Amino acid sequence: MLFHVTIEKDEDGWMVAECPALPGCVSQGSDEQEALVNIKEAIEAWLWAEDQKHLSDTAVSSKSPVLVSV
Repeated sequence: MLFHVTIEKDEDGWMVAECPALPGCVSQGSDEQEALVNIKEAIEAWLWAEDQKHLSDTAVSSKSPVLVSV
């Protein structure tokens, strides 16, 4: 899966990376490379958290969750 990210330097000199497709998915690093490593981790965590929210929603409904790999 591919995501576009933006990287910009903030007022304190940190490189801030954001994934616009995932609201609130932001990370930072002391340089661009560290920011990219950190945003990849943040994207994985964001997707996992969303998955967990939806799993808890299906637990109280009659729907059966199905795992799909992309």
